[in-house]
Amino acid sequence: MSERAAIEATIQTYFDSMYQSSKDMVNAAFHPNAKVTGIFAGEFHEMSRDEFGDLVAAQQPSPQENGETLNTEILSIEVAGITAGARVRDEYLGFTFLDTLSLVKTDETWVIYNKLFHIESGP
Repeated sequence: MSERAAIEATIQTYFDSMYQSSKDMVNAAFHPNAKVTGIFAGEFHEMSRDEFGDLVAAQQPSPQENGETLNTEILSIEVAGITAGARVRDEYLGFTFLDTLSLVKTDETWVIYNKLFHIESGP
């Protein structure tokens, strides 16, 4: 598998984690020390991987169980050795997010180390 394909697979696991409300998938996609950061409702928010996983798992029933359509898009990926940056767009909980992901390859596996989110639109 190419590096790009491996990064795309990690990003897909991230997308699927939200769609299936799976903390285990969040843990698979994100580094244990990862941070998720952005502005929500006018306030700065920062979450650890575990906090983000708990938020994702709390969405019950899951978007998949609700019959929602998975709307995601990988806009760009840049690889530099064992680091990479990706820009992705996803619809989640009624919002459209534009995420900037920093990834690192550890133990031959690509994981998300940092997620910066920007809300493009929502309720």
